[in-house]
Amino acid sequence: MRLPAVWDLAPGIKERFGFQGAGKQRAMVEDGHLLLVLHKAPQRDKRKREEVFFWRQPDGEWACSGRGTGLQALRNHVKEYNQAEETFHQEYAQAETAEDYFRILEAMTPLHHATTNLHATLQAAREGIPHDRELIDLRDWAYALERNLDLLYMDAKNALDFHVAKKSEEQAELSMQSIEIAQRLNLLAAIFFPLTAIASVFGMNLQSGMEETSPWAFWLVFVLGTLSGFGIREWLLRGVGKKKQKR
Repeated sequence: MRLPAVWDLAPGIKERFGFQGAGKQRAMVEDGHLLLVLHKAPQRDKRKREEVFFWRQPDGEWACSGRGTGLQALRNHVKEYNQAEETFHQEYAQAETAEDYFRILEAMTPLHHATTNLHATLQAAREGIPHDRELIDLRDWAYALERNLDLLYMDAKNALDFHVAKKSEEQAELSMQSIEIAQRLNLLAAIFFPLTAIASVFGMNLQSGMEETSPWAFWLVFVLGTLSGFGIREWLLRGVGKKKQKR
């Protein structure tokens, strides 16, 4: 959008524009003229900035390069920011997952930056035209929007961090449970492994000379195998204990 050709701006203001567009949001004061270069409230999935100009003439009359006339057009411009801010508050109230909060933060960032620049521009306009009380009200409105977006951004970011930390904690708890289960299985294997090995040896269909041995020999082998299993168990537990002490 370009400056309307019919606007009789002070020459010093026109000379502040380059050839690549209107540039950032700012206020320019020259010989009682005030020109506000503002951007419309950013829309989702739209990176291109839409400029709109507001001209305050020395007699206090306002003109707008977009829709609307007079000072009401500037009020409507700030109101668009207010509506966008309320929309994000509603989305935040309905958010439940980390993905919801991330989407809010991603979409809200352009509006957050634009609102900060809007407040700075209206503050500069208020300093350039110090006796215009309407500018003071608009400046204060923009400040309230900036502050609300700051708080909303912090709340959404804290909520996102909390969800991420909670999920990490749940994963860590599941990992610890898996480790405990694996450790118990290893202990069971350590107890019964010697018995399995001995049973495999004595279960071989070979002549060992012990076929006619007294039943007490069986129970002796059983007791020795069980004791061997508990010995291996204690050895494993000592190894785990040493690792925990090192940590």
